[in-house]
Amino acid sequence: MSTYKFYEQVNKNFDKAAKYTRFDKGLLNQIKVCNMVYHITFPIEKDDGSIEVIEGWRVEHSHHKMPTKGGIRFSHKVDEDETMALASLMTYKCAIVDVPFGGAKGGVKISTRDYSVRELEKITRRYTFELIRKGFIGPAVDVPAPDYGTGAREMGWILDTYRQMKDDLNAEACVTGKPIQQGGIRGRTEATGRGVYFGIREACSIKKDMDKLGLDTGVEGKTFVVQGLGNVGYHASKYMTEAGAKLIGVAELEGAIYDPKGIDLEKLVEFRKETGSIIGYGTSKELPSNSDIFTQECDILIPAALESQVTGDNAHEIKAKIIAEAANGPTTADAHEILKDRGALIIPDTYLNAGGVVVSYFEWLKDIQHVRYGRMNKRFDESSFRKIVNEIENISGKKFSDDEMLNLTHGAEEYDLVDSGLEETMITAYQQICDVRDEHGLDDLRTAAFISAINKIGIMYEQMGIFP
Repeated sequence: MSTYKFYEQVNKNFDKAAKYTRFDKGLLNQIKVCNMVYHITFPIEKDDGSIEVIEGWRVEHSHHKMPTKGGIRFSHKVDEDETMALASLMTYKCAIVDVPFGGAKGGVKISTRDYSVRELEKITRRYTFELIRKGFIGPAVDVPAPDYGTGAREMGWILDTYRQMKDDLNAEACVTGKPIQQGGIRGRTEATGRGVYFGIREACSIKKDMDKLGLDTGVEGKTFVVQGLGNVGYHASKYMTEAGAKLIGVAELEGAIYDPKGIDLEKLVEFRKETGSIIGYGTSKELPSNSDIFTQECDILIPAALESQVTGDNAHEIKAKIIAEAANGPTTADAHEILKDRGALIIPDTYLNAGGVVVSYFEWLKDIQHVRYGRMNKRFDESSFRKIVNEIENISGKKFSDDEMLNLTHGAEEYDLVDSGLEETMITAYQQICDVRDEHGLDDLRTAAFISAINKIGIMYEQMGIFP
């Protein structure tokens, strides 16, 4: 099997798009390069009294906007190349969806299954201490978030460590993806998967693109398979099935299953909780290998696990008409060309999985402003709606039931506003990407998305006066 350097793959996509921009080569090189790379090693004492040296990284890719933003990944596969690649993708992702952050990423080279909760807390707090010591974290500097192997619990530990060391009024904004009680925001857990659904829905609404694929517009009735039932894969699948799409294949660490008659997502999740595996669920067929999920018949393939899953080695066998990149960098540059030449529609990761950073941005704003979304206007809106509905009752003679009245006069709460903001962002960004594609006569969305990002970042650098 071929070896792929992730950072190299990202830069190949960048270089391809840069040809369509007007910027000087030197400015393009400044956009592309990682500004700061911090390699960390530190010891921890394990529960059995032994000492282990832990290795980690934090990369700040671009400072054209501040703070920088990006998740922290706990994985035994973490290395400097991966962290640099993910940080650069974050820069482009934020630009594509108009979130005012530079890109960053962090990683700790551990497999979480090998450590107790107490040991994971030690690792997280020590990693945070090292970031604080070198100025790689802060509400106006660099704001981490969850990623593969981390979640709200770890973000809470990071916030608590930061608070102990910094006297900062805006401390809660030093990290996002936190528990609600620590300044988190409603809708953050499902944000990336929800954004994936909004992106797929928007792509499926473009008639000329669906006509090329021989598909009807809309999500309803389309079949899909998903690789990875983690947070992103699960929520993307949840909203897809709620919209009428049919889940027919799933791959996880333990293997892959396929059932053209359909798979009930919630029942599958429950089955896996009980048995520890998706294998043997219902009438599904076990595939020889979990990588075989990519070659199954379906309308939409959703890779929602790790990078470099769709490569030149398996791209020829992929039958899906739409590849929706829920993971970061799941498709290599050569695989992209193979799929594009076949006529598949590839919805790029730099756009499609941006829901997490969009809602992280909303959480950061909430923590900077020190007020919950909806607190100022919810009751006023409900009162105004009630007056309107009462007037309708007086004019029409119709009497609304209590349930109808509650539904008609509902004022927007935090989740409603977050979800609305996410939906608007994903729709607007997709329209911008399509406009760039049409402007340049391109046949793929990835290059258009990179062009959109480069143009926005390049203009920022020019306005900063760094280049004459």
